[in-house]
Amino acid sequence: MVKIKPASVDEYIDNAPVAATEKLRGIRSILKEVAPDAEEMLKWGQPVFVEKRILFSFVAYKSHLNFMPTGTSLEPFREELKRFKTGKDTIQFTYDKPLPRQLIQKIADHRRRNVLENDAKWMS
Repeated sequence: MVKIKPASVDEYIDNAPVAATEKLRGIRSILKEVAPDAEEMLKWGQPVFVEKRILFSFVAYKSHLNFMPTGTSLEPFREELKRFKTGKDTIQFTYDKPLPRQLIQKIADHRRRNVLENDAKWMS
């Protein structure tokens, strides 16, 4: 959704649609808390957190943002995710509702531990 090619995660967020900016900053803050040692960078034009390998990614679209922690990281949380639109490796969060902070933290923590302890791959 970002129209210019950003050079950093800050630029990506700053150039996102106004409706997306607050949510992008929110999810980034959550992910930084979960993975404070992870390096932030852009891959495929979207923000990713890397610690040993890609932990998770997020991206802004017109009406929602996608959080991508991989399908294997979503599986233990399927019951809690029923109220959200999900894909194989993604969760959609609309801009008109608050981010489910605790759920994002739990999923991100699960993904990070799986990578650091089990060398889990990026995509399932």
